[in-house]
Amino acid sequence: MTELSGGRRRVGFVVGGSLKTNLQARLQVPAQDVQEGAFVVIESNDWLFHGLVTDLQLGATNPRFADEQTSNRLPAELAGLLQGQTLFTNLEILPALMFTGGEDPQGPLPVKTVPSHQADVFLASEGDVAEVFKGDFVLGHTREQNHPVAIDLDKFVKRSSGIFGATGTGKSFLTRLMLAGLIQHKAASVLVLDMHNEYAYNDQDENGNPVSGLRDKFPAKVRVVGLGAGATIRGKAPDFNLEIAMSDIQPNDVELLTRELNLKETTPTTLDALVASFGRNDWFREFKNLKSGAVVQNEEGKRVPAPDSVAAWADEHGVNIMAAEGLHNKLGRLFRLPYLVEKPASDAIGEIVKALEAGQHVILSFGKHESDLDYLLVSNLLTRRIRERWEQTTNDYRGSNKGEPRPLVIAVEEAHKLLNREMAVQTTFSTIARELRKYYVTLLIIDQRPSQIYDEVMSQLGTRISGWLGDDDDIRAVLSGLAGREALRGMLARLQPKEEVLLLGWGVPMPLPIRSRRYDDTFWEELQGKGGKKGVKRVDEELGF
Repeated sequence: MTELSGGRRRVGFVVGGSLKTNLQARLQVPAQDVQEGAFVVIESNDWLFHGLVTDLQLGATNPRFADEQTSNRLPAELAGLLQGQTLFTNLEILPALMFTGGEDPQGPLPVKTVPSHQADVFLASEGDVAEVFKGDFVLGHTREQNHPVAIDLDKFVKRSSGIFGATGTGKSFLTRLMLAGLIQHKAASVLVLDMHNEYAYNDQDENGNPVSGLRDKFPAKVRVVGLGAGATIRGKAPDFNLEIAMSDIQPNDVELLTRELNLKETTPTTLDALVASFGRNDWFREFKNLKSGAVVQNEEGKRVPAPDSVAAWADEHGVNIMAAEGLHNKLGRLFRLPYLVEKPASDAIGEIVKALEAGQHVILSFGKHESDLDYLLVSNLLTRRIRERWEQTTNDYRGSNKGEPRPLVIAVEEAHKLLNREMAVQTTFSTIARELRKYYVTLLIIDQRPSQIYDEVMSQLGTRISGWLGDDDDIRAVLSGLAGREALRGMLARLQPKEEVLLLGWGVPMPLPIRSRRYDDTFWEELQGKGGKKGVKRVDEELGF
């Protein structure tokens, strides 16, 4: 075991491998000193190869030596020497990056060659980690040596991203860490669609420990919006309330709810007739005011549909009466929503958009309206307005040199409800994931079932931060489209259930499992007192070229 000037610990040497099948290295320290997922550096002449340990394999120069317990037949000293020469452990290393040293240093570069035989293998030093992860926000630390791992938030917000993990793995705490970093760093405005009222105000975890709310920590930067007039969030009044005008409801918003409301195939035809009859801004209100099943007696004493009934309207406009009445009954759930009103007290959606444009951050708490129906309807309405505004602002910026749009990140919980295969083609969210990066809008999706998210959306995610996942389909979804995914599969499945995550994707230089930071007072002291950079070094000489 050798220490070099760069602070790296030597653990072995290269014995074989290839670019396609990964590298093999002979381990010269106890196997328990190196774990799957360890960040290692291979020094080969003027090259440094950075890689990830993906497997540890027991071997023997002759299978007989592995089968026989020589310690029972030979003196202890002789048995130890024999085992040291005949029994060994090999590392399988996934090469990720390479750097050149010498007079013209370069890197990081994609790995397109291999190190020489018997090149030394080291556990990465703190300087190595800092050189690769040149970020401004420490998300966690390496598992073996506790080196800080920082991500680049400016790069993070340029593409949509995802936070995944099975139920109980700490996704909400990890999301709080990321949101706090984005708010403090001022990399982008953040809109949080807080379905379960978790992020705004101080709370307690399942063990009764205090959990800081983002509004309580950033009172001047974060605005809280409650859904519906008079709504309170955990007993506190929000900054303002969101009411939605009936005129904002469009046929596409209703079609989005097809599965939730169990709508029929005739729904689009009926909706088109309503818009043609009452206009795009008034159809919802007028349809609500019609009476289902209302009848009167005509001059001949026969029972006929009342003039203000759904049936009378349908008959007059050539619409199937049963289809129209069926739609009216099913839309009753929307008609009864208290936050859908004819004349809202204010343009709350407009206020949200203005706040985000001004660099503030908004948490929309759904309060007591926590059903899937509420989430689907409100989130789609709000993001449609945001999309229209950011597209307009971006076009103005590019066409007439007006002010550059403020980058925006929309955090979406329970993302599979909005971005599954059936819904993705209908919601604004899939459009944001696919197309709005060029308009400065990206998503941060949080979900426990990534396999249920449309694969086209998953392919657009730049950074993926995943905790433990037990389902093979979920693991496959998180790793889709990534190089070396087969080698990473077992690593993801063997994470600790809490406080360990795997960093993946375009937003990080190489995949790496880390211990995530705790969302506690220490985190807040470092974030707000020192910009979240504690423990991050930029020491070029530690690279050891």
